[in-house]
Amino acid sequence: MITVLVRVTHGPEALAATLSALVPAVAAGLVGDAVILAAEPDETLAKVADAVGASLIVAEGASWADGVRAARRDWLLCLDDGDIPQEDWIRVLDRFVALAPPERGLARLRRHGSGLAGLLRRAFPGASVRAGDLVHRRVLLNEVKARTPVRLSARIERDPVFG
Repeated sequence: MITVLVRVTHGPEALAATLSALVPAVAAGLVGDAVILAAEPDETLAKVADAVGASLIVAEGASWADGVRAARRDWLLCLDDGDIPQEDWIRVLDRFVALAPPERGLARLRRHGSGLAGLLRRAFPGASVRAGDLVHRRVLLNEVKARTPVRLSARIERDPVFG
């Protein structure tokens, strides 16, 4: 099982789109819990978090590392609100989590990149954690150094409403 960390920047509607896309993974036994990261208090976000049983972390400049402290699982899927995992992602992540040693530390879902920024991300993948990454908690706690990410065959897209 994994924990999903969702960083909120577009509001409750984008968060709801991402959380609803995770329901099949909860039913399949892949997602065990969720942590919502917000930069400022928001009553609607608190209600959404409560309704889905997620933890809500409010911190200025909320980071993935803030979420790891509330996560219940070792492997964490980092998403931005409005991210929607695409077909077959559950099987791909389940297999990676079952077989990868913690030292592997970082895997990256494929994301359609547009323009120069997307081209640069693909050319220079880097080991820093970003939305769309599956990361072991030890990497976020700086207990182990992340290696070059493993490219997973699963894809993630942005809901077009939230860019």
